[in-house]
Amino acid sequence: MSWLETYRGTVYRWEVDNVDHFTVAYYFARFEDATAAMLDALGLGREAFAAGRFSAVLDCRVRYLKELRVGDILHIRSGVTGADETGLLLGHEVYNSGDGVLCTTVEQRAVLMDAGSRTPLPLGGAERRAADARRVPWDGGRSSSTDHPEPADDRGFLDTARDTVKAWEVDTLGEAAPPAYIHRFSAANAHLLAGFGMTPAYMRERVRGFSTFEFRLRFPGALRAGDLVRVRSGLLHVGNSSMRILHRMANARTGEVVATLAQSGVHLDLAARRPAPLPDDLRERAKGMLVG
Repeated sequence: MSWLETYRGTVYRWEVDNVDHFTVAYYFARFEDATAAMLDALGLGREAFAAGRFSAVLDCRVRYLKELRVGDILHIRSGVTGADETGLLLGHEVYNSGDGVLCTTVEQRAVLMDAGSRTPLPLGGAERRAADARRVPWDGGRSSSTDHPEPADDRGFLDTARDTVKAWEVDTLGEAAPPAYIHRFSAANAHLLAGFGMTPAYMRERVRGFSTFEFRLRFPGALRAGDLVRVRSGLLHVGNSSMRILHRMANARTGEVVATLAQSGVHLDLAARRPAPLPDDLRERAKGMLVG
C-alpha cells in the first residue's frame, strides 16, 4: 500500500460558484495536477512523452462527499487501483486538510497512446511493475453507485451550450484540458435547469441552488483550440429533491461526440446547506422534460 501525495493547496475566492462552494471545473484542475504527478511517479509523464507516448484519461467517476468552500485548504493522495497491459485504473482522494475529512473521490481509467496517431499502446512489464508498487486499497469512496442506461439518441434534449475552444484552454498536448469541458457542462446544466423554472432569478429569490454529488465523465474524442463546440442536455430523472442529467458535447463542425457527462445532484437550500424538495410546479414541469 503506497499512497502518494499529489496535490496540496487551497480554494481561492475566484474559484467559488453561485452555490458558494468550490466550482467543479477547478476540482478538475486539481485532479489534472494529481494525475500528472501520479503518472510521473510511474514513469509515464514527461519521460514517456519524450519517447512519443502519452497517457490519456478516457473516463472518470467523481463522488462529491463533503463541500469545500472559499479559503479551505486541501490535499490529494493518489494510487493505482488496477493495472494490466490495456491500461491503468487510478484512484484519488481529496481531503480537507483543516479537519482531515474525506471530501471527494475520483476513479480514472487511463491508457497509454502513441502521441502521433492516438492509437492505444500496451503497458510493458516494467510499467506494470511500477504500477503494482503503487497499488492502494480502494472502495470507491465508501459509497456505491450504479451506471444507469443512457438514451440512444438526443430526442428531447435541449441545446444548452455553444462556443469555441480558446487557445488558453488547451494542455501540453494541444488538446482541450478537462476544466474546459467542465466549465461548458456547468453552463449547460444551468440552461437545462432553467428549462423547468429553476432559473438564476428563482435561485436568488428562493435562496436555492443545484449541488452535484456525482459525475461520470467520458472522453471518446478530443477538442483543440479553435474547434466549435455544442452541448445538448437531457433530464433523465427527477425525484423529491434529486435530479440526474446527461450532457453530450460534440465538435459542432463534424458532429463527433467528444465528451459525455452523467451528472447527479440535488435542489439545495443554501441557508441550511442541505437538500430541499423541489416545489410541486417545478417538479411537474421537470417531469414533462424527461427523456429516455
